[in-house]
Amino acid sequence: MTKAVGAALGALLFLVLLVLTGGAALTTQLSNGAAAASGFEAPSSRAKKDIPSTYLALYQRAAPECPGLSWTVLAAIGKVESDHGRHPTMRSSAGAIGPMQFLKPTFRQYARPVPPGGKKPPTPWDPVDAVYAAARMLCANGAKNGKDLRRAIFTYNHADWYVRKVLRTARRYGAAPATNGAAGKALAFARSQLGARYVWGGDGGQEGGFDCSGLTKAAYAAAGITLPRTAEEQYRATRKVSPGNPLKPGDLVFYGRPGNLHHVGLYAGRGRMIHAPKPGTTVRYESYTYAGHDFYAVTRPAQRGGHR
Repeated sequence: MTKAVGAALGALLFLVLLVLTGGAALTTQLSNGAAAASGFEAPSSRAKKDIPSTYLALYQRAAPECPGLSWTVLAAIGKVESDHGRHPTMRSSAGAIGPMQFLKPTFRQYARPVPPGGKKPPTPWDPVDAVYAAARMLCANGAKNGKDLRRAIFTYNHADWYVRKVLRTARRYGAAPATNGAAGKALAFARSQLGARYVWGGDGGQEGGFDCSGLTKAAYAAAGITLPRTAEEQYRATRKVSPGNPLKPGDLVFYGRPGNLHHVGLYAGRGRMIHAPKPGTTVRYESYTYAGHDFYAVTRPAQRGGHR
């Protein structure tokens, strides 16, 4: 069997399952497999109730079109634009059409290559074509590797309220790892700051943003634990996790070397952390073993001093 034939059969199988099962089998497979493997959230109970199974599977399948883009953002845009294709006309007064509300000239910029299961020629009325085009558009405008997700969403619809609503909906659609106690409260705070701008020396106060250690300090302050201000000081003040022990959500992950620990993030589970990377970026999810990292150690703020 040639690769081309294999790919075609794979696409056909996807469509057959989509039609015969209403997307339920694929939704389960993607929710428990592909989504977790790619480091992004499984669907929350809210997502499963609100998003039609065929659309949920499609958002998850299309998200990897843009490295670093969570399916939850695509789903949130689909919700705001057309309630996942439920809008009675799927036409706006500005001339946008289809489930992801594209103007025809904009759609043409991002419609190709035609994804498996898409129409030929592609059309903004087709959910497969539209969702893939949306992923490509977001990617081209800042969503790739989380470089500037807010700008990408703003480019999709030029309104600050729209950006806030999409990010809020996306957070509700993702099922965060179950974490209790101080670590859970710290993570809840950090998730609430996703998209906040990087500000050197910022800890969420008058500066209106965060740097890396400002974010971790503010997150644990929300959990009733006071951390020092800098990454170096936070490393010295918190309990070390011995190499080889599994990371837990809420752990602090440090980069650099003693005496020059230049970065810290908050481990969020599934190989990802929430952090404020550097000037010109925003608070975001990222693999804690990101490209070019110099990962050094892990500590557990809820347990002070010594090693574990």
